[in-house]
Amino acid sequence: MSRSAQRYSGYSDSRATAAEYACQFPGCGLDGVYRAPKSRLQLNRYLWFCLEHIRLYNQSWDFFKGMSEQQIERERRKDAVWQRETWPLGQDKPQARRWRSDNLHDDFGVFGDQAKSETPKPPESEESEALSVLGLKHPVTFQEIRTKYRGLAKQLHPDANGGDPEAENRLKDVTRAYASLKISFRQSP
Repeated sequence: MSRSAQRYSGYSDSRATAAEYACQFPGCGLDGVYRAPKSRLQLNRYLWFCLEHIRLYNQSWDFFKGMSEQQIERERRKDAVWQRETWPLGQDKPQARRWRSDNLHDDFGVFGDQAKSETPKPPESEESEALSVLGLKHPVTFQEIRTKYRGLAKQLHPDANGGDPEAENRLKDVTRAYASLKISFRQSP
């Protein structure tokens, strides 16, 4: 096996043998060290050339050869979006309705349908849950949160409740909620 064949044996053209790595330009006997695509339709199949002949091949290479202006423009537009399908903003993807089910609620009109009359309750955020543990609702300032926490901490403290386990568990929940809110309001301890 020639040196160039050993060097390039790991490429996707695995059927290549040592004889195929000779320069494929007619009449050239040098090693084919440089690869070039066979055609626009076979970009993963290669021809192998020496340095002089790869330069000639590259000078004559025209990806758009034989294409009309409309085909060239279509190819350029596909390349601008990495060969992925696109559609105008605000319109459904042509195949979008195929995967949608009837029980999907489109409350925000993302899919262009009108929102269903029975709207499910949106899931609460961690911050909203923490505020509800403290008995507060949005909008609220951190000062109001701190005041409410201190009042609940005094009220639920084990010394004030004679060691009541329910009050102690409620105090743990209140403390966790306050710690979470401190992080979300980016307050220091």
